[in-house]
Amino acid sequence: MDSPQPDPISRALAADRLGAPSVVYFVLSAAAPLTVVAGVITTGYSVTQITGLPVAFLIVGLVLMLFAVGYVAMARHMANAGAFYTYVSRGLGRPAGIASAWVALIAYNALQVGLYGAFGAASVPIVERWFGVAPPWWTLSLITWALVAILGVMRVDVNSRLLAVLLTLEVAVILLFDVANVAGPAPGGLSAETLSPAALFVPGIGALLVIGTLGFVGFESSVVFSEESRDPRRTVPLATYSSIAIIAVLYALSAWAMTVATGPAGIVAASQQNGAETIFILAGERLGSVVVDIARVLFATSVFAAMLSFHNTTARYFFALGRERVLPAFFGRTRPSSGAPQAGSIAQSVLGLIVILLYAVLGLDPLVQLFFYGGAFGGFGILLLIFTTSIAIIVFFARDPSGESALRRLVAPVPAAILLAVMVWLGWTNFDILLGVPPGTALAWILPLVYVAGAALGIVWALILRAGQPAVYSLVGMGAKAPTAFKAAQ
Repeated sequence: MDSPQPDPISRALAADRLGAPSVVYFVLSAAAPLTVVAGVITTGYSVTQITGLPVAFLIVGLVLMLFAVGYVAMARHMANAGAFYTYVSRGLGRPAGIASAWVALIAYNALQVGLYGAFGAASVPIVERWFGVAPPWWTLSLITWALVAILGVMRVDVNSRLLAVLLTLEVAVILLFDVANVAGPAPGGLSAETLSPAALFVPGIGALLVIGTLGFVGFESSVVFSEESRDPRRTVPLATYSSIAIIAVLYALSAWAMTVATGPAGIVAASQQNGAETIFILAGERLGSVVVDIARVLFATSVFAAMLSFHNTTARYFFALGRERVLPAFFGRTRPSSGAPQAGSIAQSVLGLIVILLYAVLGLDPLVQLFFYGGAFGGFGILLLIFTTSIAIIVFFARDPSGESALRRLVAPVPAAILLAVMVWLGWTNFDILLGVPPGTALAWILPLVYVAGAALGIVWALILRAGQPAVYSLVGMGAKAPTAFKAAQ
């Protein structure tokens, strides 16, 4: 009898390859610490002109900790690479789940592709300083695009080891800058003024809270890698809570330390004048040019690490939807040699290439019109998904307590949902401030409506599946069980 031939097409992610530290590396790399400190924090100060950003990071961190209680509790009952999509499907129904999947794909792709603009803009000065030439930003972005495309179809644990090295170096530099800023305060001396809640609760707070949320984007991906984790019931909670705590403390410390170095009254002007260069200028005054040169390189590698992490997350969303036939079935296939979601990774890379070339041809600003707009837009989308998921968690456990305590089912999720609803409303009504454009600018209301349109199309597609392909519709939210169930239904 002939021996059975191996299936050349795999429909399962590689299991047992990631421990809690590896998942934390993916999460924190998506958060891009040095990119946030150099770019997002300074942009937050310059655009909103509010000095309470350190408090905003702490408040957002506390809200997300509350959210995470129900989030990781739900993760104990389902492991799926399409975290938000799965949870919303199981909590609020399949149409809402598919709508959230469309929103997730838009948001994560915006975040990932936007980073190509940041990398190009950050790398040009380095190349010019070292080699005396200033290449177009898009040439450097294309180089890193190719690296991400290659790594995206390799083993996930190879990616995690690379991210571990890059992340360790950039966090070390951030802490060095923070110590130097606190040790070398402005003439007014050490000040805790920007740590006061009074510095935050002013007009425009909504924009600042969305910017604060943007700093945490990626924490939710701990669940995305649950199928590839060792002991996900332990790994996912540990990685989620650790990541939120580290991000909140690190960013609050860095945002405050910058105001110490400039003085609370000087941080807005310094950020408006110098933008992302603010942190490097302050470091140069205290630590010298050699350290600053190293930090500039790490800033570029920080962006690269975030690109790679978001690429992996986005590819797994494509995979989750393809495996359940919500997207074409080929998206649900993995590369047999690596277990990586091959079709999803390629799709994400193709989109990135198109955007880079489009921006290059049109001569658009890579830092403002690609990175900043893409990051603000994508971050708001993630906030919408977190809020929707918080409602789904409450409904899911109300229907089936699953042996979870009241703390995990209600006490933490309910206030988290209320606070997230407030943050969504404030973010929506302050979107012009978030983008730094005049009130009434078309872009400030068009971008949020993109998510409304995406969700509406998702609902329509769900209804089409329910009417025309009931077997496929029944698989929505089933995750790894979907391929087996589909074969049984045929």
